[in-house]
Amino acid sequence: MSGTSSPEAVKKLLENTQGDLRGLSLECRKKFPPVKEAAESGIIKVKTIAARNTDILAALKENSSEVVQPFLMGCGTKEPKITQLCLAAIQRLMSHEVVSEAAAGNIINMLWQLMENSLEELKLLQTVLVLLTTNTVVHDEALSKAIVLCFRLHFTKDNITNNTAAATVRQVVTVVFERVVSEDERYKDVIEQPVPVPGNSNRRSVSTLKPCAKDAYMLFQDLCQLVNADAPYWLVGMTEMTRTFGLELLESVLNDFPQVFLQHQEFSFLLKERVCPLVIKLFSPNIKFRQGSSTSSSPAPVEKPYFPICMRLLRVVSVLIKQFYSLLVTECEIFLSLLVKFLDADKPQWLRAVAVESIHRLCVQPQLLRSFCQSYDMKQHSTKVFRDIVNALGSFIQSLFLVPSTGNTSTTVNQTGSNTSGGTASAQTNPGMLGMGGGVTVLPAFEYRGTWIPILTVTIQGSAKATYLEMLDKVEPPTIPEGYAMSVAFHCLLDLVRGITTMIEGELRQAETDNQTMTEGTSSPTQSSEQQDLQSVSDQTDKELVNRAVWEEMVNACWCGLLAALSLLLDASTDEAATENILKAELTMAALCGKLGLVTSRDAFITAICKGSLPPHYALTVLNSTTTTLSSKSYSIQGQNVQMISPSSESHQQVVAVGQPLALQPQGTVMLTSKNIQCMRTLLNLAHCHGAVLGTSWQLVLATLQHLVWILGLKPGIGGALKPGRAVEGPSTVLTTAVMTDLPVISNILSRLFESSQFLDDVSLHHLINALCSLSLEAMEMAYGNNKEPSLFAVAKLLETGLVNMHRIEILWRPLTGHLLEVCQHPNSRMREWGAEALTSLIKAGLTFNHDPPLSQNQRLQLLLLNPLKELSNIIHPDIRLKQLECVLQILQSQGDSLGPGWPLILGVMGAIRSDQGESLIRTAFQCLQLVVTDFLPTMPCTCLQIVVEVAGSFGLHNQELNISLTSIGLLWNISDYFFQRGETIEKELNKEEAVLQKQAEEKGVFLNRPFHPAPPFDCLWLCLYAKLGELCVDPRPAVRKSAGQTLFSTIGAHGTLLQHSTWHTVIWKVLFHLLDRVRESSTTADKEKIESGGGNILIHHSRDTAEKQWAETWVLTLAGVARIFNTRRYLLQPLGDFSKAWDVLLDHIQSAALSKNSEVSLAALKSFQEILQIVSPVRDSEKPDTPPAINVPALLGAMTATGLGRSFLRTDSIGERIGRYNESEPPVIDEIEDLNLWWAAWNTWYRIGSESTKPPITCEKLTFIPSQPFLTALIQIFPALYQHIRTGFSMDDLQKLGVILHGAVSVPISSDASPFILPSYTEAVLTSLQEAVLTALDVLQKAICVGSENMQIMYPAIFDQLLAFVEFSCKPPQYGQLEMKHIANAKYNQNG
Repeated sequence: MSGTSSPEAVKKLLENTQGDLRGLSLECRKKFPPVKEAAESGIIKVKTIAARNTDILAALKENSSEVVQPFLMGCGTKEPKITQLCLAAIQRLMSHEVVSEAAAGNIINMLWQLMENSLEELKLLQTVLVLLTTNTVVHDEALSKAIVLCFRLHFTKDNITNNTAAATVRQVVTVVFERVVSEDERYKDVIEQPVPVPGNSNRRSVSTLKPCAKDAYMLFQDLCQLVNADAPYWLVGMTEMTRTFGLELLESVLNDFPQVFLQHQEFSFLLKERVCPLVIKLFSPNIKFRQGSSTSSSPAPVEKPYFPICMRLLRVVSVLIKQFYSLLVTECEIFLSLLVKFLDADKPQWLRAVAVESIHRLCVQPQLLRSFCQSYDMKQHSTKVFRDIVNALGSFIQSLFLVPSTGNTSTTVNQTGSNTSGGTASAQTNPGMLGMGGGVTVLPAFEYRGTWIPILTVTIQGSAKATYLEMLDKVEPPTIPEGYAMSVAFHCLLDLVRGITTMIEGELRQAETDNQTMTEGTSSPTQSSEQQDLQSVSDQTDKELVNRAVWEEMVNACWCGLLAALSLLLDASTDEAATENILKAELTMAALCGKLGLVTSRDAFITAICKGSLPPHYALTVLNSTTTTLSSKSYSIQGQNVQMISPSSESHQQVVAVGQPLALQPQGTVMLTSKNIQCMRTLLNLAHCHGAVLGTSWQLVLATLQHLVWILGLKPGIGGALKPGRAVEGPSTVLTTAVMTDLPVISNILSRLFESSQFLDDVSLHHLINALCSLSLEAMEMAYGNNKEPSLFAVAKLLETGLVNMHRIEILWRPLTGHLLEVCQHPNSRMREWGAEALTSLIKAGLTFNHDPPLSQNQRLQLLLLNPLKELSNIIHPDIRLKQLECVLQILQSQGDSLGPGWPLILGVMGAIRSDQGESLIRTAFQCLQLVVTDFLPTMPCTCLQIVVEVAGSFGLHNQELNISLTSIGLLWNISDYFFQRGETIEKELNKEEAVLQKQAEEKGVFLNRPFHPAPPFDCLWLCLYAKLGELCVDPRPAVRKSAGQTLFSTIGAHGTLLQHSTWHTVIWKVLFHLLDRVRESSTTADKEKIESGGGNILIHHSRDTAEKQWAETWVLTLAGVARIFNTRRYLLQPLGDFSKAWDVLLDHIQSAALSKNSEVSLAALKSFQEILQIVSPVRDSEKPDTPPAINVPALLGAMTATGLGRSFLRTDSIGERIGRYNESEPPVIDEIEDLNLWWAAWNTWYRIGSESTKPPITCEKLTFIPSQPFLTALIQIFPALYQHIRTGFSMDDLQKLGVILHGAVSVPISSDASPFILPSYTEAVLTSLQEAVLTALDVLQKAICVGSENMQIMYPAIFDQLLAFVEFSCKPPQYGQLEMKHIANAKYNQNG
């Protein structure tokens, strides 16, 4: 139960009313008897009501006319005391809501009379207010009368009454509209048929409205009439009215009750038809007025703008736009255009100030701005309102700098004066104030071309708190303080940017979230819901497209104006906080444009920040050079020689750093101010937080940062981070303490910027890499042709970016390393050194990074990472190759165990080093190889072993360093040893690999192509090793040949048994015979010139002092080695199909060596001949002799001493026994027949050697070559062993051939250089070794004939003939061709000739 209807309250009301009536009765007892009587009957009436009714209040209300009557009569007495008592009593009754409509009407009529008599005016107002606020019984004419009463009281002479009446009118108007709201609330559930409203201004259309709404309608309509200076329809009895008050009332209604106008068509109609035309009409003096223009030119005098009305109109307009924009699209377009016009420079200062305040109110409502954009800017033939607002703000700001502030005349002098004094003071004291840093506070201000405008604190961020729009009490235009309009305009811009970016970014995020939820939702199982989802997805997409169009239009409409204004303000700002705000606005706009993909506007904002970061006159050239073509670049960079600080805008800035510009030509220094550093930080912030949307403008950002880093003297350190360093040449960088403390921070932010690239998406990362690469290309261009310190910013940052993006290195590896490889080829040593540093660091980091999946399971990635290391091999600069090899060494030391498929690349790098690349390179590369051979052979795939062999071989062939060549041959021996020990494993793995390759080749329909195919893969490995050693055996350096030869034959000897039988064919033909051919060729063509010394102080023995003699040694070694293999591996070689052919080739080599003019070679050839002849025929198991045939070896060489003919030949008996066996009737087996052929081939070779070497010379020349005695001796000593194999077929012809050779041999004179060594003693007759050998040969024959068959017996005469001929020689020495010989004149010696 409410307070007024509780029993206590009712009781009190009755008592009070009766008390009031008694009081009235007493007061009127004498003067006004009728009133007294009425009062007394009223008391009775009240008592009766109280007694008879349970619901006393309702009864009171019913009879209220009678109850109130005495009080009304009391008021009619016009006695103040009585009137006051009556009004109080009436108010009490009204407050208890016991007044009926009729009674209320009577009360109002009575109040009207009082008003007309100017009685109790304040009490009247109070009574009206109580009457209207406590209930809704007053309607229609009564209500209008009550309102008119208040209006009339507003225009009395008494100030207090006026103000009270104004407040009452405001409250009453509010009450009228509040009634509409509550009425609507009561009827909201009743659906009624809307009655079409006629589209004309006929005011009778209110018939469709409910009572409260009708009252409100009539009231509002009349307010419009009154403001328009027309007669009211409803508020009858109005005598006067002011426009200002009318506008205030209109504004409050529109502002407080927008829903009434939006819900009721009748009210909307009023807005469109009455309010808007009224506002436009009232604005006309402001539109037409031009400050300073003479009025004489126009026919009628132009009405001057009137501040109170203009300001109130703007307030109404603000409300209309804010609340009813959707209703009044066309009208708002006009209002907004007017607002923009009011900013013109020829309007009064106060008008511009209130207009900019009104615009500020709009700028803090981004949704409203969005609506403008949709309704105007996006319509084809409409005014571009949103764009105009922004542009107008820009022009307004510009005009404030360019035009001296002029307002109405009273303030002009004051303003200009303050401006000048402020400007001068600031110009004189600013630098000092900045330097002192204490005591003096500098006013934040903008200064541009001598115009100084202070920045005032006009409002808090994001709210449009106006000053002059609130001056409702002022009649005269206020004095606008200097800087006020600028400060509001500045806040407009900031709030506009903040508002639209926050709104659009919020909507963007929302769209992304919606898209995600939609996508997740579409994975629903049922068909129908899928279709619904698809439908909603398409709706969503349409909505997003519409939204995107709006966002883009908003940005496109405002960015030019914003940028122009913000750039100007940035240039003019002297206050750090203001600068920060401007930069923040530019940054958020750049980021927003980036997010929406609007490249031009994004780049424009970024360029503005970049220009702000660099010294004046510097910015233009650098930033233009990023967009111009390469051809004009050098010109534009050279154009930087104007390095003056611009007096227009920079004079008041504190210089914090002096450095050199990054340019082709050395120039003076440039200065950086604290504002430059502030801009640089913003730029870093932009790149750090919004790198994902920078796209191609990374180019601008990085180019600017590069120049700043250069001016500040930051140089790259380990890992690419920049550290403060000294400039290499020219005046060194000068940094103030202010910036010195900043440098580590800037350096840190720079590093963090590139670290944060790990959070960019792939496309953005590519943009970043591309920008760095093109920046680096520019730096490379500038570094060509001079040895100046190059800018290493881009290379260092490429390295940093690569290092932090290791987790997805695949996507950027190619462009990144491709560019760094180019840098590595640069002629500037510092530049390429950094290129190599970056590349090798990346490769090492890539290999050690914990990839997912790990590198061991991702061979492709591993090869990708190692590939650039291989590519470095194509670069000729030794410093780069050294870095490359150092990198390989480090990789081996850290990753050697896990290189896997990367081995061929690593080995390829070592193998790519050429002899002409300097000792240090070869030594480093060889160090790597040694490490591989000693530590890593077991860990690498067996397929790589062949490469190891080839690389080791290639180091053997390097002629820079003999030790390396010899060591590499040692490595080859170690490798062969490894093959031998791990043979089974290697063979298994290679066979497996071979099967895979074979399959791939078959699928492609090609043949498997590898060296030594079709030998098994493991054998191929051996063959490669042999082939490499074979190459080294013909190296130009004797020591290498000797070492390689020994290693080759040792390897074949030690490990040859591992080879497949069929592979021996290749060993013989492709390795050994090939080698013999090359050695024979080199030996026969070797130089006979004497070599003085072996380099340095090494003396050479006379037996090796020509190339020919050195090659002779190689020939000897090689032939002996091959012969030994034929001897020891005969059982393997003979089953090969073409053994006899190989035998012939070997014999041919022995023959050509034996006939060589070098006695060392020829003698060695015979020794090799002897060695292969000790091979006895394969003997069947049953007939194996007691001792192996190899025992014969010592029997042939040096077994004969000069003791006479009777000395028996060793082991003749066993030979005799074997000869006996041959004579048995058993036919020889097949291999024996083949065997015989071999021996006969040997006999023919022996015969050819013998006949060639013992043939006397045709001419008699001094230099005729005479075979040496040891050679001839060895030759003849071969015959007995050879004869054992061919005796069965030895015929007379053969005997004659033998005779010729024996005869020839003993005919060869002993050359003079040998004679001192064989002078015999004179005491007894002596045979030379040769003569003894000849006799031994004949002795062997004679013994064979002795036990031989009959057809051998016929050889006796021939042998005797031969012996007789030799006897003859003892008396008459034989003649050796035409050669002149000296005979020793000693009878004893002569006998022995």
